[in-house]
Amino acid sequence: MIQTDFPRLLGDIGGTNARFAWQAHAAAQPSEVVAYASANHASLLLAMRHYLEMHDKPQPVACAIGLANPILGDRVQMTNHHWSFSISELQSALGLQRLIVINDFTALALSLPALTRADLRQIGGGMAVEGAPMAVLGPGTGLGVSGLFSVGTQAGFLPINGEGGHVSLSPADDQEVAVIQRLQSRFGHASAERALSGPGLVNLYEAACSMASAAADRLAPSDVLERALSSSDRHCTTALELFCSFLGGVAGNLALTLGARGGVYIGGGIAPRVVGEIERSKFRTRFEAKGRFADYLAVIPTFVIDAQMSPALLGAAKALNQADSKGR
Repeated sequence: MIQTDFPRLLGDIGGTNARFAWQAHAAAQPSEVVAYASANHASLLLAMRHYLEMHDKPQPVACAIGLANPILGDRVQMTNHHWSFSISELQSALGLQRLIVINDFTALALSLPALTRADLRQIGGGMAVEGAPMAVLGPGTGLGVSGLFSVGTQAGFLPINGEGGHVSLSPADDQEVAVIQRLQSRFGHASAERALSGPGLVNLYEAACSMASAAADRLAPSDVLERALSSSDRHCTTALELFCSFLGGVAGNLALTLGARGGVYIGGGIAPRVVGEIERSKFRTRFEAKGRFADYLAVIPTFVIDAQMSPALLGAAKALNQADSKGR
């Protein structure tokens, strides 16, 4: 590791919140973690400058950002937010020697080996196989998906980049068939993200109302959760039940695709708020209900990530460390 590659500014940027932290030196954990509402800042650059000013920080040498977006080149246009920027121009504007921008779930995947049991809540049985692939997905403003593979080198682990949140949603019963038909009619393609995200919760609520021939209120995702958790609206309760079931099915598909015997980890902003409902739901049943491979999945553990600090910030720091080890 390049010991002079400090201090560092770290970021975890979603469509709703922008989280920043400071890493003063190689042995330091990310500190002074702050979350800003992304809508309160006109650009990522201004949000970063605001953090540095408010915390009276010196010029950072390096910066790593986990961003809720595919990173396909220098120009980034966020899918679930209006921020758009050039990575090279952002680096120049901040006077950084090094800037790494990666997908936020790539950053979250990189953090998985550093998570402790206190950061996790296991749903169902199973035991992780050391060194086996790990999978991570998480509903928030969108649906993030990634994985982590042990490569047995100095870097240790290799994350994968992808857009698994946009795979096609599959049903397990007639009710879910009816939900997907409504999503297809509305959006053309019923992706997993159309159900497993904040906006997806609203979509599920509206589908539940439609199936019951009831008028839907104009609700935000937080409203759906509040009504479901208080049992004050049966259609919101149905939406949350559908959410947990679909989440289990998608998680099981991801576990099979990656051979994730190292465990499947549920991140994002929604799951920690409803972890009790996930435990009581069909989540784990749907996770394992894959026909001939039910026994294969039964021994794979599933966890909800419920850490005090955004693990993606740890992953962003890890991305800088890995780049250092490759001499970049």
